[in-house]
Amino acid sequence: MQPRVRDFGLTEYTAAWEAMRRFTDRRTEATADEIWLLEHPPVFTLGLGGREEHLLEPGAIPVVRCDRGGQVTYHGPGQLVVYVLADLRRMGWGVKRFVNALEQAVIDLCVTWGIPARRRSSAPGVYLDGAKVAAIGLRVRRGCTFHGLALNVNMDLSPFRRINPCGYAGLRVTQLYDQGVAESMSVVKEPLVASLLDNLGYDIGAFTGTRGPLIDVTQRDHFITHRPA
Repeated sequence: MQPRVRDFGLTEYTAAWEAMRRFTDRRTEATADEIWLLEHPPVFTLGLGGREEHLLEPGAIPVVRCDRGGQVTYHGPGQLVVYVLADLRRMGWGVKRFVNALEQAVIDLCVTWGIPARRRSSAPGVYLDGAKVAAIGLRVRRGCTFHGLALNVNMDLSPFRRINPCGYAGLRVTQLYDQGVAESMSVVKEPLVASLLDNLGYDIGAFTGTRGPLIDVTQRDHFITHRPA
């Protein structure tokens, strides 16, 4: 069963979070998996393990305590957020394998631009020369995942200095733009989707995006279609 990929553009974090929970609560064994692409207005999110002391100076940026795993992170425009709503039971996968696949999708994307990205066994995510370029946080409910990954493309990184990213004091953060990738967000999306589909074991050749609203937001949502050459 092929997933549906939806691109919602700039969407408030809480609206996306509520939609993910609704989708997960209502899905059945026959529900196709979905991959949502978004950007969020500036927001700090605290995961289930998040501790207030890692919020050093949030200032006027909102703070949302959510139900994903992990500590504190920042979302803002220019960061590509990918929520993967997958049925692990149907896939026959465990959580560790799933996280590794998300990491590998980003690593493979970076390789296409000649960027040597790698994972760390001690801390989920993707790193470039020790600086984090992608964060991963998940929630699994009834064997189904929601939340996902956040890839820094071309954004204002200064809010990361107001926190201990992912609970690590002094952790450096980077983005694709600082690594010489001057591609726009729209150009990054399609190859990342293709890499995700490949690493998650979906049939890329059979994939098509579809159209239809999931999140109640003021702007029109739009969806991407990937058709390999």
